[in-house]
Amino acid sequence: MSFPISNERVNIMINGSRLLKHLHDLSQIGRNEVTGGINRFSFTPEEKQAIELITMYMEKAGMTVTVDAVGNIIGTYGEGRETIMLGSHIDTVPEGGKYDGALGVLAAIEVVQTIHEQQLSPAKKIEIVAFKDEEGTRFRFGLIGSRAMAGLLTQEQLLQTDASGISIEEAMKQFQLSPFPLEKVKRNDIQAYLEMHIEQGKVLENEGLPVGVVTGIAAPLWLEVTVTGVSEHAGATPMLIRQDALTAASEMILAIEHLLNDTTDSVATVGKLNVEPNGINVIPGKVTFTVDIRDIDEQKISNLENTIFKKIQKIAERRNVTLTSKVLQRVKPAKTDPMIQQQLINSIEKHGVQSYSLISGAGHDAMNIAAVAPIGMLFVRSKDGISHNPLEFSTDEDIILATNILYDSVVELAN
Repeated sequence: MSFPISNERVNIMINGSRLLKHLHDLSQIGRNEVTGGINRFSFTPEEKQAIELITMYMEKAGMTVTVDAVGNIIGTYGEGRETIMLGSHIDTVPEGGKYDGALGVLAAIEVVQTIHEQQLSPAKKIEIVAFKDEEGTRFRFGLIGSRAMAGLLTQEQLLQTDASGISIEEAMKQFQLSPFPLEKVKRNDIQAYLEMHIEQGKVLENEGLPVGVVTGIAAPLWLEVTVTGVSEHAGATPMLIRQDALTAASEMILAIEHLLNDTTDSVATVGKLNVEPNGINVIPGKVTFTVDIRDIDEQKISNLENTIFKKIQKIAERRNVTLTSKVLQRVKPAKTDPMIQQQLINSIEKHGVQSYSLISGAGHDAMNIAAVAPIGMLFVRSKDGISHNPLEFSTDEDIILATNILYDSVVELAN
């Protein structure tokens, strides 16, 4: 039978204790016992262990589990020709928290398990995807699985290497994956895509609300900047004739901060720095740093990229060092679908909660899926806005409420 639509459906509750146990158990994989941070990177033994656990959860929820050519884990429930897709990721940043990404996957599994236990037969097929390598920690290039599913991943991008010189393509082959041709991963049958995620910001907390509906996702542009000077003896080289790559890079980083302080919505972050030769008594001859630029407006990102490069190029010329830069990844901003937004709002209000709309400053797999399907995102309140950190936290109550809201929305959309 198909789902009946009635007010009684809102009374069906997901199994909160089961969801929280799944969340705890997954968080133990890759956990640093000293810091509490989680290190679960793509194509590692820790990720393999997490995949095995997620696969078991999917199968217990009545799903058939498959792995596509780039490593996306896909759980399928039902036989409909049209697909309602739910998803997120299970990889982490270095010393990450236990909610980012993982909550979205586990909440989606719980939704389907509840449907399965209610013995409901959705009119549309439901798929849950744990996307491959959203964070980009290992290869400085993320959102790999969702890029491929949206037809946006290129063979050239798979040549990106990690610190050991292993390319994404090589890592895939080591995991017994055969990515080519990439076209076979692209999907065109998704009627709607939903992703539940912690907010990773303070907006909902400041509003005193447990959940929010995302209207758009700011896109990340990742740049790698290399400053090259001359490595010389720290004691024998006068200050005024030095070509110090580190002091030049430091001035550039501060210039980027000052520039972004004058904007209202855009943000930029220098998050990674490498100094060579990295000796106490040697003037740094080469510095490489990353720049993460984000905004909801693609043109503003492009303008900022140009402005930043002009500013740091002037600093390089004045300090007599050379400057090169390259794009590590460029993702388009995305807007969520108004009809899916309204469905989420309806579900929120059914639970007696005030609806609230906000923009996501963080990037998500949903950005890429927007190229092939209407998307929607539900945010869960984050304590103090902390994320990508062992202190990342959302309350059990907020998590269970949000998952019930997701359940209601999936029931409606799958009809």
